[in-house]
Amino acid sequence: MAVVEELLRGEDGGAISFGNHKLEEKAKLVDYEFGGDLWKVKTYKTMTKLEKNGMFVYESVPGTSVNNFKETQDGIRFMVEGGEDAQITVGLQDETEYEVFINDESIGKMRTNLGGKLNLSVELAGAGEVSVRVEK
Repeated sequence: MAVVEELLRGEDGGAISFGNHKLEEKAKLVDYEFGGDLWKVKTYKTMTKLEKNGMFVYESVPGTSVNNFKETQDGIRFMVEGGEDAQITVGLQDETEYEVFINDESIGKMRTNLGGKLNLSVELAGAGEVSVRVEK
């Protein structure tokens, strides 16, 4: 998997790819229209953040490159890559329990907070691309 040179792009099937964890300086793309929504991404080596219609969707520290990010009625799924292990926060439904899968292995059930945010750690150092799936 490679970084997303254009910072944000739409994919077939309604997924998006975004982020570039190799950038030395901050870069952003605002008001990217895809799937009837307006997307915004900020990214570089220490942080990647995604918003949809002004609402929080994804954030990682340090920065990551994300491919095939797809929201469904029951959760989200994506492939992520980074130079170091990352702390990832995703926006989901408020106070809802989800099961989290890393490379198709369950790491357990987690509950979102009042704001719908779910935090997870993903080991990325030397791992290449890692699949993440979060399901109700």
